[in-house]
Amino acid sequence: MQYSVVNYKTVKENSDFRVDADYFRPDFLNSLKLVKSHKNFALSEIGNVNGGKRLPLNEDFSDDGIPYIRAEDIKNGFVQYENSPKISLKLHEFLKRYQTKKDDVLITIVGNSIGDVGIVKFDLKKCNLTENCAKVTNLQNIIPEFLFAFLLSRHGQIQINRERVGTAQPKLALERIRKFRIPAFSHDFQNKFSKIINQANLLIDQSKSLYSQAEGLVLEELGLAEWKPEHTLSFVKNFSEAEQADRYDAEYFQPKYEKIVSAIKKYKGGFDVIKGQFKPNKKTFKKIADKEFRYIEIGCVNISDGSMEPVILHGSELPANAKIKFQKNDVIISKVRPYRGAIGIVDCDDYVGSGAFTVLQENGIINKETLMVFLRLKPLLDFSLKFNTGTSYPTITDEDILNFPLPKIDSKIQEQIKEKITEMCETKKLSKSLLEITKRGVEMAIEKNEEEAKKWIDGEVAKLEIKL
Repeated sequence: MQYSVVNYKTVKENSDFRVDADYFRPDFLNSLKLVKSHKNFALSEIGNVNGGKRLPLNEDFSDDGIPYIRAEDIKNGFVQYENSPKISLKLHEFLKRYQTKKDDVLITIVGNSIGDVGIVKFDLKKCNLTENCAKVTNLQNIIPEFLFAFLLSRHGQIQINRERVGTAQPKLALERIRKFRIPAFSHDFQNKFSKIINQANLLIDQSKSLYSQAEGLVLEELGLAEWKPEHTLSFVKNFSEAEQADRYDAEYFQPKYEKIVSAIKKYKGGFDVIKGQFKPNKKTFKKIADKEFRYIEIGCVNISDGSMEPVILHGSELPANAKIKFQKNDVIISKVRPYRGAIGIVDCDDYVGSGAFTVLQENGIINKETLMVFLRLKPLLDFSLKFNTGTSYPTITDEDILNFPLPKIDSKIQEQIKEKITEMCETKKLSKSLLEITKRGVEMAIEKNEEEAKKWIDGEVAKLEIKL
């Protein structure tokens, strides 16, 4: 049994008089003690902590405009804006006090994603931030990259978890974030983090470029490089067509979908349907209450490039829809809101996943990399809208996906796509390794000393054969 003995005076020091046992867990207190054993500051002493802003009532996103960063854009370390929704310039002017800019450190503060931390490395003149995130700006004595690494580390995450409140909808108040204790090491040591994290960001940019090149190969091959959706307000269809499809909604019969299918069917190499080239993976697994599982749900898939990051859950914590045992090289395709692009390739054998995915394995002449890139094309994501049922959480079925038309892309083009996706994955893996080094480096400096941490960091970076 774990317990802590806490003075009443210590309890009174909390602005809201926290007396719950979790707040005084021994591991939480020991971590805070280690941080305070070094020179340290309250976050409010070295920077500003502010929140974003929700859209005003009756306002909505635009097709074009200013990026609006959401909590889901903060996963995996570096804040991404490419897939963020947009707001109009007029709405931006109303919300411009709530912008985020280069080198801001962002923290998600609402819901199950509390504690995701990102650093802004893009340089946009206009960019807004959701109310579900906090931003740390105008830092003094601590450089942004070091703060970012600290908040990602075990000791940073402990402070985040300690200060969150609520169960059904957890929250992390800005005032609590301002009280975080931040260790202050030498500027020479902190600058090492700046070099490593900036290098990791460059690798992310390289991976984006590689994916874009792979996507361009498919678009060019299909003649869809200049394709733009054209939503037709009125058109005529025969009743027999509606009867055969057993669909009577106008969206299903939008002419733009016919143009996409036509481009695929006219491909010089011919075409098939997905089920003719890939077989479904229906492998299940047994839930064991006290066993840890690496679980993939739709939110775990990066909609920018298909990479995925599992959540660790015990069998007793897995949702009812956790049904599928993924295998390495499976292609997973979200059936819920499929137009968002939660589509990727499984990179190891020990993931389990949600039944909200269609899971496919190679079984023909089309390789998995080509299928993934093809399905993530903007025309194909739009095409998935044809089969949607439902409104709040539109879904499609396994059968819908299995019957998607699939061009038999030239084998030489497929090989180029495979090479670029493989290189993209290796580049992202290298970037992730650099971030892990910074996290462990912070922990080592806190738990041991700066010199030992510096020596370890230099050695680990050397192993990766990266010049900073």
